[in-house]
Amino acid sequence: MTAGFASRLAGVFAGQGRLCVGIDPHGWLLSEWNLPDTAEGAREFGLRIVDAASGLAGIVKPQVAFFERFGSRGFDALEQVIRAAREQDILVIADAKRGDVGSSVDAYGETWLGEGSPLESDAVTLNPFQGVGALSGPFELAHRNGKGIFVLAATSNPEGIAGQKAKLTSGRTLARSILDDVTTWNAAHTTGPLGNVGVVLGATLDLAEFELGDSPVPAPPVLAPGFGHQGASVADLTTIYGALSDGVIVSESRALLATGPARIRQAVAARAEEVRLASA
Repeated sequence: MTAGFASRLAGVFAGQGRLCVGIDPHGWLLSEWNLPDTAEGAREFGLRIVDAASGLAGIVKPQVAFFERFGSRGFDALEQVIRAAREQDILVIADAKRGDVGSSVDAYGETWLGEGSPLESDAVTLNPFQGVGALSGPFELAHRNGKGIFVLAATSNPEGIAGQKAKLTSGRTLARSILDDVTTWNAAHTTGPLGNVGVVLGATLDLAEFELGDSPVPAPPVLAPGFGHQGASVADLTTIYGALSDGVIVSESRALLATGPARIRQAVAARAEEVRLASA
């Protein structure tokens, strides 16, 4: 098996820090960057973000939806962006939020985590609505191929909060149940302090309300959207995530991307340093 995702992520944390630069080619952003709202524009945008992050931020997160809206040409653009990032030793988290059961979810796993797949990434986001157990195929594939997975657990969108706080028959919140299932998997498949399967926890939430305040062992990596444009402050990272802070990946997209092509590398450098100081 190749080196586990957790160990590679720890290396990124030690080298480039915890900043993850989102690659979200919104139509309005492409316009502000003087790029066409086409697959070709999305590709150029993504490649410029990769170049801006190189040597400064060790993780990028392409938002798959903004590429697949262009159909097959969009997927071709995404393939090129992913390949460029990985060739520069930048970890790629494909923000696909896929989820299904049986052979269908296994196919999603092969798409994003399969060795040699045109869309092969280092990690992918998955939706556990049909049960964390339904994701066992991608989990197993990730384990074999040294990949990572981030399972949605507590998201910032208002429509999801009530369901994620809902109590199951076990007495746990749904979000807590997801975290517990991830912890059980990591404990059985991970030898280091950081697991290969992580969770998505929004930075604008009060995690105590979801019963997520303690520190599972091994700790799951935490993909943390909500900083920057959505309002969460990097200075509050340890206050927001408490015992989970050591595994937090600070994900930021619009606030960085809106600085424009002339200033994006400077903005990434400044934000990476801010994140480093906040997580020291």
